[in-house]
Amino acid sequence: MRNKVWVVIVICILAVGGIIGISGLTSDAVSSKADDTSPDNEKVKNVIVLIGDGMGPSYTTAYRYMKDNPSTQQMEETVFDQYLTGMAKTYSNDKDENVTDSAAAATAMAAGIKTYNGAISVDKNEQPVETVLEAAKKNGKSTGLVSTSQITHATPGAFGAHNESRDNYDEIADDYYDEMIDGKHKIDVMLGGGVDNFDRDDRNLINEFKNDGYHYVTTAEDMNNNKNARLLGLFAQVGMKKAIDREPSTPSLAEMTNAALKQLNKNEDGFFLMVEGSQIDWGGHDNDAVSVMSEMDDFAKAFQAAIAYAKEHGDTQVIMTADHSTGGLSIGRDGDYNFDTEAIKAAKRTPEYMAEQIIDGASVEYILNKYVTFDLTDTELTDVKKAAATEDVDTLHQAISDVFNERAGIGFTTGGHTGVDVPVYAYGPHSERFSGLIENTDIANEVFTFVR
Repeated sequence: MRNKVWVVIVICILAVGGIIGISGLTSDAVSSKADDTSPDNEKVKNVIVLIGDGMGPSYTTAYRYMKDNPSTQQMEETVFDQYLTGMAKTYSNDKDENVTDSAAAATAMAAGIKTYNGAISVDKNEQPVETVLEAAKKNGKSTGLVSTSQITHATPGAFGAHNESRDNYDEIADDYYDEMIDGKHKIDVMLGGGVDNFDRDDRNLINEFKNDGYHYVTTAEDMNNNKNARLLGLFAQVGMKKAIDREPSTPSLAEMTNAALKQLNKNEDGFFLMVEGSQIDWGGHDNDAVSVMSEMDDFAKAFQAAIAYAKEHGDTQVIMTADHSTGGLSIGRDGDYNFDTEAIKAAKRTPEYMAEQIIDGASVEYILNKYVTFDLTDTELTDVKKAAATEDVDTLHQAISDVFNERAGIGFTTGGHTGVDVPVYAYGPHSERFSGLIENTDIANEVFTFVR
């Protein structure tokens, strides 16, 4: 009996000690979480949101193939891969369409609401909703929009304007100037295409911005030499040329990103910057793998610029994602289990550029010999010449694209969008908030907590 009593006493002592130990461990863990130096309590001062328009998961995978070193057995990571945190749902809230367009998706990421396709930060009743850019400006932060499309296009438009239709480009440009916050223009840095929307017969917004203290630039050199905190850079009448088609006087997306960061960094209260790789989507719509990979590389370098800045400034949160996927891009086609990246790398210019040169009077043979490093087969050359005979640039563009797509083993299922989930990447103090399967509206709702 005495032995049983001692056993019970020992068990009780061990149990109490275990509880004390567990309690102490829990207490330490709680105090560690509550520590102001822990990542969860780190203050975010700057936010950079990057959007690869149309960049679904097959795009980032194809880009990994493009960057792979074939002499190694394992496929190397791209600049994106180590920052992957989750996936985002992309559906819109449209009575007729549940696959999103860029405007509805951008509104979700800019304002935190689901709305109809074509909406520029207005709700289902066409009423304006606050965006993260506007919230940042209200809180004293500087703001910027960078895009390779016209800066009034759907994605930048949803962050900086409000309109019932994405097609009202001139009205969106007007909003950039007319909509004030505390008596100030809400966007400090705007870089991209879109001269036609700013310099019009009815209004010259370029002069209006200049009169209000903005430095206006049209070349990479002038942009890089800018010292003004308020900057308007327009580098094309509509959208900028694809990355591999640009002249040296036209900045890359990375250069525009760095120029924006250089100016926005001057504000001690921080900033919000949205950077869009716009024409990944345009290449997808055109079923043009050369253009897609050219734009993916341009976007990857801009992402690297954002990450480099964030690594130097620990109070910066970077979030990168896509609004949707475009074209139904497939790696491998027609039962051939190969993606020959060398076929894509053989193009010195995009098929669109080549088609335009041929329609403008250059011979098919001259252009293909000049801008393609492989020799076309007789069948390929005949198909391109037949397309050129139509004198339709779109028909010819597609015929040249088909040569590269088929040689590479890249397929497309549509000329429109698809409804797949898209990857989400993050770097910074609160990257865990973007993990797992999330709604695209969660991106805006988290950013609101950083900028308010």
